[in-house]
Amino acid sequence: MTDRVIAIIGGSGIYEIDGLETPNWQQVETPWGAPSDQILTGTLDGVKMAFLPRHGRGHVHSPSTVPYRANIDALKRLGATDVVSVSACGSFREHMAPGDFVVVDQFIDRTFAREKSFFGQGCVAHVSVAHPTCPRLGAVCLEAGQAEGITMHDGGTYLAMEGPQFSTLAESKMYRESWGADVIGMTNMPEAKLAREAELCYASVAMITDYDSWHPDHGEVDVTQIIATLMGNAGKARGMVARLPALLGAKREPCPHHCDTALEFAMITQPPARDPAVMAKLDAVAGRILAKEAQA
Repeated sequence: MTDRVIAIIGGSGIYEIDGLETPNWQQVETPWGAPSDQILTGTLDGVKMAFLPRHGRGHVHSPSTVPYRANIDALKRLGATDVVSVSACGSFREHMAPGDFVVVDQFIDRTFAREKSFFGQGCVAHVSVAHPTCPRLGAVCLEAGQAEGITMHDGGTYLAMEGPQFSTLAESKMYRESWGADVIGMTNMPEAKLAREAELCYASVAMITDYDSWHPDHGEVDVTQIIATLMGNAGKARGMVARLPALLGAKREPCPHHCDTALEFAMITQPPARDPAVMAKLDAVAGRILAKEAQA
């Protein structure tokens, strides 16, 4: 059993945690560059918390320029065990309406201009993302949202597009009708993949702001409408987040879905063939495995 540290990655409109005790913004250095912003740490209901604004305070990063690797590495260095992503999205489903939240359990990754792994030349590793989110953590988010009075949808497929432009009508129809996606956003990939490589439990809560462009009665995406819905969602999201510590508790058992051992058999490159410079950068992400190998 270990101390739990809940990390919240806040999306558009989410820039704080309500009720945080002993709050402190701190800069975390990583070998992957600077994170999106300083990270806010503190405690809530006796549980350690960390909050990272994905786009930076003032919204300075586009979806393509968010430093995803630095963000996940920084949270890992701060001891994060459970990461909850909160982000805005569009909906492909009539019953998933603006103002509703979706606890995402699957992704289709259509991004192409981002670094998607901590591993590569110098140390090759392959983790499974067949089930890219943690069911245990997602269930707690669902419970917290329902307790807050939010209309929650349990499960959904998130289509991650590159952006920053919104979908064409043809793309929107394809994603909805042919590909079976439920919501669309720009930020959960490669974030979820990197969290898995870092052996972190990851849950995604997508806040619906619009119907993308497929809906015959809503037309193309209107940014002013999105912002208005976003502001309403932000308050609900902060209420949901505030309920997580009491539901999860300060102590953490091993993940029953093995998110925290995702690298157990994933690192393929044998130790003598690994690049020392690459391994130095993996000191936090692969710290558990590297310590285990050192003791062997």
